[in-house]
Amino acid sequence: MARRAARRRTALLILTLTIVPAAPAAFAATPANPQIDIDGYLLAAHQAAKQREDHRLTEEQFLAMSREPGTLVLDARSRDGFDLLHVRGAVSLPFPDITVASLAATIPNRNKRILIYCNNNFANAPDAFPTKIATASLNISTYIALWSYGYRNVYELGPFVDLAQSKLEFEGTPSTAQP
Repeated sequence: MARRAARRRTALLILTLTIVPAAPAAFAATPANPQIDIDGYLLAAHQAAKQREDHRLTEEQFLAMSREPGTLVLDARSRDGFDLLHVRGAVSLPFPDITVASLAATIPNRNKRILIYCNNNFANAPDAFPTKIATASLNISTYIALWSYGYRNVYELGPFVDLAQSKLEFEGTPSTAQP
């Protein structure tokens, strides 16, 4: 199953790399911007996807690792979502705020074990965890971003968990916190 998914991603990447150079000539006239690198992003995404397959955790594995010294649970959702409800002990660093400086301040050691989760991991808490489409899942963006910044010890909560039955502990704003 994992190999089939890997082959599918590889085929998609090859297709993407084939189509991008075939873009209309009108786009070739657009100004270059060295601060935006789609080819580098696609390469990083492909590399990160290979590692990600072996770095997805069950809820039990995520919980056990989160309790180990030196592990950071990172929540890249919006600050509002984090304030409503988040995994107990998680650190908030909203995805749009991920920069060289914010990562250096929040996670200075690139070898630190980082656990991530997102909206699409939890059911029955739509205010705190609104669902995104699967291809825009925040776990994917966060994993690729951390990879791009040189973080290789990143693990992701894999399953879709009913919040009411989750073994994880949550905290948030008392008046709006859910189970």
